[in-house]
Parts: sequence; C-alpha cells; structure tokens
Amino acid sequence: MAIPLRGDFDAVRLRVAARRTKDAAQARRLLALAAVYDGATRTEAARIGGVTLQIVWDWVLKFNSNGPDGLMDRKAPGQPSRLTDAHRAALATMLESGPMPAIHGVVRWRLVDLCQWLWEDHKVSIAKQTLSRELRALGWRKLSARPRHHAQAEGAIDLLKRPSPPCWMRSRARRASSPLP
Repeated sequence: MAIPLRGDFDAVRLRVAARRTKDAAQARRLLALAAVYDGATRTEAARIGGVTLQIVWDWVLKFNSNGPDGLMDRKAPGQPSRLTDAHRAALATMLESGPMPAIHGVVRWRLVDLCQWLWEDHKVSIAKQTLSRELRALGWRKLSARPRHHAQAEGAIDLLKRPSPPCWMRSRARRASSPLP
C-alpha cells in the first residue's frame, strides 16, 4: 500500500519549487514527486529520479513530514564527541597547571601524553587528531616554549654567547710563523 502524499501541495507547486531551488538533488526529488501527483506510479517516479523504489518511499516520508525542505541534503550528524564538558574543563585545568615531571613523567604536554592522561583518569579513549581538534576549539595552540632544564643557572647561557674575535686580527699561530715584522 502506497503512502499518500501531502494534500497541501500539487504537481505545479512542486515544479515551481524545483525551478527555484539551487540544490540539484532537491530539484530531482521534487520533479519525481510531481510526477506522482500527476498520476505516475512510484516505479515511474523512481525511474525519473534515477533511484530505487525504496528511496522514493523515503522521499515521500521526508516530504510529508517537512515539505520541500525535507528533500534537501543535510550534513550527517556524525559521531557524538567523546569528551563531555567536564572532561574539557579538566583538560583545560591540566593544561594551565602544566605537567609535573615527578608525577606525570614529562616536562611538557604532548598530544600522546594528554591522550594517555585522559584514559588513565577518565577512561576516555581518544585519538591524537581528535584531541588536537578539541584543543584548538578550546583556544589552545601547539606552540610551546623551549623546554629548559630545572637546574639551569641564570647566567649560563650568556657565557656561551661570547663575541667572536674581529676578522682583521691575526691568530697567534699565524703571527708566530709569519716572516713579516
């Protein structure tokens, strides 16, 4: 038994809607359903739409519930996020406090370390790429300061940055072997 189409539309209105739409797939679906309004069988409508009879049945259900807008392609919802708001808050707190080498075993957070921490503390398994997208959505970037040894003296770096001797001075070895006075 075929499901009847809505009574508030007719073939002319569907063809006008198909002419006005910018979505080619929606126009094809509207024209197939307009043929049904004109008295064509569902099999003929499937042939017009280039689909199977089952898909025409799905189009009729969508059209009956949402009208012509129900025949537009929508983005698939996808898998829901594995991180809840509580997980995101805990992650933000962990990032702001920074790692403690004695407890966490690292001097700076990497995505792998954060994935491991999420699994150990919250039993949430998440991929590095997904965690990277979540961190970017929270406003975090992958920029980090160069790690510094905790026992590094303040002036140790400055001692290594001594200026080179001027290029016009001769080395001691050349001066001693040079025959010039």
